[in-house]
Amino acid sequence: MTLPIVLYLLFGACFGLATFQWRHLFSEGPTRREDTDAPPGLKARLGWSLMCTCLWPVMLLTGLHSWWILWRRRRR
Repeated sequence: MTLPIVLYLLFGACFGLATFQWRHLFSEGPTRREDTDAPPGLKARLGWSLMCTCLWPVMLLTGLHSWWILWRRRRR
């Protein structure tokens, strides 16, 4: 039973590290990439990764929803 939990958390941490620069698509952080004040530090990256470690399925769904909305806007 420990292996699925470890894999879940490991995938979530990797998901968080991989999606940090696109966190505006997940309705977290600034709404646009251009609105960031300064380059994010280690604290912001760690916070995003920790949040995604536990909530990556929800973040994945919100990211897909944002992608779908942006895709529809571009198509119009």
